[in-house]
Order: sequence, then structure tokens, then C-alpha cells
Amino acid sequence: MQAIILDTETHNLNGYPIEIAYAPIQIENGKLSLDRSQIFDQLYSIGDEKISYASMAVHHILESDIEGKPNFSSFELPNETQYIIGHNIDYDIRAIEQCGVNTQNIKAICTLALARVVWPNVEAHNLSALIYMISKGSEKAREMLRGAHRADADIILTANILMHIIYQLKIQTIEELFEASEDARIPRSITFGKHRGTAISDLPPDYVQWLLRQEDLDPYLRKALENANIQTL
Repeated sequence: MQAIILDTETHNLNGYPIEIAYAPIQIENGKLSLDRSQIFDQLYSIGDEKISYASMAVHHILESDIEGKPNFSSFELPNETQYIIGHNIDYDIRAIEQCGVNTQNIKAICTLALARVVWPNVEAHNLSALIYMISKGSEKAREMLRGAHRADADIILTANILMHIIYQLKIQTIEELFEASEDARIPRSITFGKHRGTAISDLPPDYVQWLLRQEDLDPYLRKALENANIQTL
């Protein structure tokens, strides 16, 4: 099981996972395959912590649903996992890290970043909007989305989006998909501050140097700034 699509639901924003689901996938000759019979989906308890009402409004998991379930710290990734795929996957990576999972050697693939490259001009890049877009607002899409924002349902939605991404980018292998994701995650313009909206390549050199000195800088922004810095030397 080298590659999985993974999704989590948490008890609050950036909180403990109360549901984790994943499914193994394969990409061979540009074709994505997912065996629904192998989907893992588990609810987890979180000790004395309470689920926030804002989170309940998203995933509709109640306190009674997780009562008596295994503690979230018992979660383990399947053996030999090398790639984890998800929509805004960094959120889910942080969630399973709170279970004690070591993700240091995992290659994370973000379908959100890839979707922004494939469909740069759509109104929204969340799973539901993308599903409606690729299905042209069909009734079938509406049926698929009735279970959205639960981890197991979001696995299937992500797989559908991923299938179109693979086709659009002519991806042949899982490693090619990872490389495309890494490139997609490197910002082309700055998204904050007085230079917001400016292309990274057009930023003043002194501002680039100042940003590079910030310890909490996003690693993908750092990579973009380092590339820009090399070009100005």
C-alpha cells in the first residue's frame, strides 16, 4: 500500500481527529484505480475534549458518535505508505501527526494545489464546487455530495477530482503526480503584505531578503523566494 487518499475530520479547527478515512490507490499508465472495498473509516474518541459546534455543523459528528470509540492516538498508517493524497493535505497531515504518526518520510500530494493549476479561473476550488463543475451541475453530483464533509465520502470525492487532474496533466505515475503537486504548491505571487498580488519574480530584492530571514516562513514560499533570489544574483 504505497499511496493512499486520506481525509480527517477534527473536533475543532486544527484539532484532534475524530474520524480518519483512507483508501489505497494506484496510478498505472495514466489511469487511477481505487478499490472501495479497501476503504478504511474509523471514528475516534478524544478524551475529555468536546467537539465544537462549528465543527459539528461541518461534519455532523456528535459526541454520542465517538463515545466508546478507540482513542485517536491509536491510529496508525498502513505499512509501506509512501504517498498521502488529499485536498489541502497539510491539514490532514497535521491531524494524524497529533496521533503520534511520523510523517517525516511521507510524500504529501495536495489536490487543492493541483486543482488551482488545472482550473485557475473557477469560482471556488473546494471539493463540492469542483464536483459540480466537472459534472456540469448534474443530479448525480448532488447525490454524491449528500455525504460530503465526512471523511469516507470525501475520499471518493477526492478520487473523482484526482482522476480529472491526472487526465488534464497527462500524469502517468504516482511519482509524476507528486512532482506536479510540489510544483503547484510553489506560489507565483505574494499573497500578503504591502506587495500582495505581486509576482515573486518582481518583488524588491531587499523585501525578498527580509522574508527569507523569517523563521516561520512557509517552506514553499521560501523555495519560490530562493529561486527568485538566485535569478537576481
